[in-house]
Amino acid sequence: MFQNNDSSFMDQIQKKTNVKPDDLMKLANSVSNTNLQDEKAVRQLIAQVARLAGKPVSKEKEDQIVKAITNNDMPMDFASLAKMFNKK
Repeated sequence: MFQNNDSSFMDQIQKKTNVKPDDLMKLANSVSNTNLQDEKAVRQLIAQVARLAGKPVSKEKEDQIVKAITNNDMPMDFASLAKMFNKK
């Protein structure tokens, strides 16, 4: 399924996150098939990611993420995303 370089990259992700490559691919497919303007669908996606990562998402954080995604106001660079997710 993955080429050699892709496989080692996926292995590194699995080591750091404890998420299996197949689960990551299922998540990627799920994201590509989700209407990101549909609040209910976005909330389901957030719950799926939280379960996969084994990390709880507070209602407040979920609301912030949903608002950012549905308003097309989601930052696309890692620094901005990290800053958004680390806000208290």
